[in-house]
Amino acid sequence: MTEGHTASPEDLAFARSLEAYGIAPEAFDHAAQVRLAYIYLCESSVDSAAERMKATLLGYLDHLGVGHGKYHETITRAWIMAVSHFMHECSRCQSAADFMSRNPRLLDSRIMLTHYSADVLFSAKARQEYLHPDISPIPGH
Repeated sequence: MTEGHTASPEDLAFARSLEAYGIAPEAFDHAAQVRLAYIYLCESSVDSAAERMKATLLGYLDHLGVGHGKYHETITRAWIMAVSHFMHECSRCQSAADFMSRNPRLLDSRIMLTHYSADVLFSAKARQEYLHPDISPIPGH
């Protein structure tokens, strides 16, 4: 749980809608994933948020019928860690939109390539289990 940050009622409705498979796949882009990470981190620790995110994503993939092969453990956990870092560096935010407007770098999905080489990040092993960064650590973790 990241102290001082809160999710708005709209954020909570978004999370519950996604968990109930009410979000269209085209609407669940990178920004939506950052939003969900922020919401989960407002409610729980990094480890709990990562497990909740994993469960939500795997359930969503099952619902879509695309299988778990699309899930990526390292990317999921690394983004939770990155959002957590930025939450600790940022003053209190009252919504995910407020948080993302203050931290626009998080909207660049390529930011993980400053921490991971493409060979490591896009490996089959990274998809299945969390791998630590091989270029530079994610700050605070």
